[in-house]
Amino acid sequence: MTTKLLIATKNRGKLEEFRRIFGDLGVELVSADELGLPDVEETGDTFEANAILKAEAQAAASGCMTIADDSGLEVDALDGAPGVYSARYAGAGGSEANVRKLLAALADVPDERRTARFRCVLALADPRGALGARVELTEGRCEGRIAHQPSGSGGFGYDPVFVPADGDATMAELSATAKDAISHRGRACARMRERLAAYLGAGR
Repeated sequence: MTTKLLIATKNRGKLEEFRRIFGDLGVELVSADELGLPDVEETGDTFEANAILKAEAQAAASGCMTIADDSGLEVDALDGAPGVYSARYAGAGGSEANVRKLLAALADVPDERRTARFRCVLALADPRGALGARVELTEGRCEGRIAHQPSGSGGFGYDPVFVPADGDATMAELSATAKDAISHRGRACARMRERLAAYLGAGR
């Protein structure tokens, strides 16, 4: 029987990234949305705290080994904002509203001060006890800068205005393969793969 691995998200863009990166591990990746699980309130003040909250809660609710991520954009000129509030930076307006608010906040900021990074923390929890009392954590970062206007139709979230370091194209202009190789989530997933494969093997 194929092992189910729950990805604790209802964000289709994130789910597709996880399916690309973990698709060859011989597991069935399912989302919180597909299992009808309720949202977990992100009450933590760090990416680590929120990832752990979601992983533990949805592992317990589903009975499945669960990976949760918390990720976001940190802009140096805004003292690290939007940070853990990246997804709700402009309230309930969604990604386009978030991008508009970000660009407005940076309207008078020159190129050399528009440095930023995407950060992703992954938490792996298993209700079967394979991890003992621990939750495994990995982190990935992608350094870059904020463009003056959106460009590109790929990706999601802030991808149309984030230009990775040493590049000229936004994340939204990159192919899925190119993005996975350098993205914060891709790097966090790469670090999780070896641990995940070991736990999956032990549980079969």
